[in-house]
Amino acid sequence: MKIVPDTSVVIDGRITSLIKTGEYKGATIIIPEAVVAELEAQANQGREIGFSGLNELQELFQMSGENVIELQYSGERPSLDQVKLSSGGEIDALIRNVAIDHDARFITSDLVQAEVAKAKGLDVTYLRPQIGDFSPLSIDQYLDEETIAITLKERAPPVAKIGKLQETRLVTLRDAPMTEYELKAMAQELLERAKRDPDGFIELEKRGITVVQIGSLRISIARRPFSDGMEITAVRPLVDLALDDYAMAPEIKQRILGNRRGVLIAGPPGAGKTTLAQSLATFLADNNFIVKTMEAPRDLQVPDHITQYTALEGSMANTAEALLLVRPDYVIFDEVRKNEDFTVYADMRLAGMGMVGVVHAMEVHDCLRRFCDRVDYSILPQIINTVIYVVKGAIAKIYDLELTIKAPEGMPGDVHIRPVIVVREHDRQEPEIEIFRYEGETLVMPLAKKRDAGEPIAAPAEHPVVVSKTAAEPEENVTWKVAGKEVQREIGRYTSGPVEVRIISDNKAVVYIDDKDVPAAIGKGGKNVSAIVNKLGIGIDIRPRSELEAQKPVEEEMQLAGGIKIRLDRKQLTIVSPENSGKIVDVFAGKEYLFTATVNDEGDILLAKNSTIAQEMIKRYNEGETIRLRPV
Repeated sequence: MKIVPDTSVVIDGRITSLIKTGEYKGATIIIPEAVVAELEAQANQGREIGFSGLNELQELFQMSGENVIELQYSGERPSLDQVKLSSGGEIDALIRNVAIDHDARFITSDLVQAEVAKAKGLDVTYLRPQIGDFSPLSIDQYLDEETIAITLKERAPPVAKIGKLQETRLVTLRDAPMTEYELKAMAQELLERAKRDPDGFIELEKRGITVVQIGSLRISIARRPFSDGMEITAVRPLVDLALDDYAMAPEIKQRILGNRRGVLIAGPPGAGKTTLAQSLATFLADNNFIVKTMEAPRDLQVPDHITQYTALEGSMANTAEALLLVRPDYVIFDEVRKNEDFTVYADMRLAGMGMVGVVHAMEVHDCLRRFCDRVDYSILPQIINTVIYVVKGAIAKIYDLELTIKAPEGMPGDVHIRPVIVVREHDRQEPEIEIFRYEGETLVMPLAKKRDAGEPIAAPAEHPVVVSKTAAEPEENVTWKVAGKEVQREIGRYTSGPVEVRIISDNKAVVYIDDKDVPAAIGKGGKNVSAIVNKLGIGIDIRPRSELEAQKPVEEEMQLAGGIKIRLDRKQLTIVSPENSGKIVDVFAGKEYLFTATVNDEGDILLAKNSTIAQEMIKRYNEGETIRLRPV
C-alpha cells in the first residue's frame, strides 16, 4: 500500500500513530518534497508546528530503519513564486500531484484539501478532529488541584505557583533540571493535542513563541531566538465562582440587569478579574441575555451556549464589526489592552451594546486615564458608568461616573467652572476622582479626604518644602512631606534655583521658583505642569519667587477708625477688616463713595498698589479723610 500524507497529518502526528496501531504497517510512505519545504520554512520562522512536523519525519525515518515501513521522498520542491501563492493552494496542489503520480492513497486532516482531492479522483482518507477521551498529557504530572501555574525551563528545575489568590507560594517540583529533549517532546505532544482536541486552539504563533489553549490550560512554548532557552509555561484558573459568591453581588445584578450596562472590571494582574468576568457572563446568559465574548487568547471558562470570539484576521476591530451585525445583548471583552481595544470598547458601547471590559490597572484612576488618552473624556460616562475594582479575588469597591458642571477640586482659585466627570465610591457616595480639561490637557486627579493642615516639614536647604500649619494638627503630616518632595523633584527639573513648595491641602500645592524659570515649568499651553499633575495626582500652582518675596516685608501699616487697618507692601495695598470677612462692602473716603469690594475669608480686601483706586485711597488718607467700610 502506498500512502501520501499532507502537511496537516505530518504536523498533528497521526500518521505515526496509525502505523503504531498496525493499520499502515509495511506500507510505503511517500513524503512530498513540498511538505518538507513547508515544514522547513515554518521551523526557520521559529514556529513550533514546523519543529513538530520535522520531529514526525524523523520518527518515520526511524520506523523505516526498523523495517516497519518503507519511506520515500518524491515530487518537486516549490519555487519562490509558488511559496508566495501558498495561501491560494499552490503547495497543496504540488502535494496532491505526488499522490496522483504514484497512484497512492492520500491522507489529510484538512477538509478543503480532502474535498479538492476527491474532486480530482484520488483515494482520500480524511482524518477528522479526534473527539473523545485523550490520554493524559506529560505536563499533567506537574499539576495538581492547588497549582495555579508552572514554569519548565531547560537547565533549570521545574517550579510551580501553588495556593489561592490571597496567598501563593513558589515550589520547586524536583531537583533535577529540565532537559531540552524533555521539553521538545512535551511541546510536540501539546501541539498535537491542541490540533486534535475540539477544546484546543493554537492562539498565537510567531517566531520563537507559540501559545495554545487546551481546555482551561493556557500554555506558552518559547524557544530561541525569542528566549535564551526552551521554556514551557502553563497557567490555569484555580477558582470557579458564581456571581452570588461575591459580597456585592446584589448591587452588580441590579446594574447589569438594568440600564447601567457599561461595566469595567479593573485590578492588578492575578487579582481575579477574569474569574469575575466569567461569573458575569454565566449570570447574564442564565437570565435570558444573548452573551458573546471577545478574547485573545480565549481562556474564559463559560458554558457552551456562550460563543467565544477571538481577533478576526488579527484585529479586534474586525471582530467588533461582526458582532455589531450579530447584535448580542452583552459582550464580555477580556484583556482591553491595546489602543485599538479601547476604541473598539467605546464604539460598541456607544452603539448601544452592553459591555463588560477587563483592564489591568493597579488603581482605578490608572484605567480611566488610559481611556481618556484614547476617547474624549466628556463621553466617558456614556461609555463606562460602573467600575468594579477587584483585589485578591474579592470586589473591593464599586464606582459610579457622572458628568457635572463645577470648578475642579484642588486646582488654583482662578480655575473657572467647567465640565467635570466625578467618580464616586458607590457605598459612601463620596467623590474620589475628578476628570477635567485644564490648559489643553485632560487631567485624571484622585481626590484625598479633607483634613486640617499640618505643620511645616523639613527640606533640603537648596530646595525648601514648606507646609502651612494650624494648632488643630500639631503632628507632622507624613503624606504631605512625601508629596512635597515629589513635587519638588519634578519641578526641580525645570529650574537650577531653589524650589519652595507649600502644600496647602491634600490635593493642592503652591510652588515658588525663579521668575525666569516659570514659563519653562508651565510649558507651552500648560503641557509640563499638566503632565506633573497627572503623574502625582495633586494640583500645582506655579508662581514667581518675586511674588513670594513681595509678601514678606511690610513697608507700612496704618491704623484707621473702627478697627480697620491699611497695610502697604511693595506691590499690594490691603484693607484689613476681620469683622467684615466674607461680606460685600462699600468703601468711603469721608462722605464720598470710592468703590465696592468683597472681603475675603481672612478679612482682607486686596488691591494692586499702583492701581487707580489704591492711589486714590492713599491720597485721601494723607489728606486726613476718614476711610470707612459699610456692609451692603
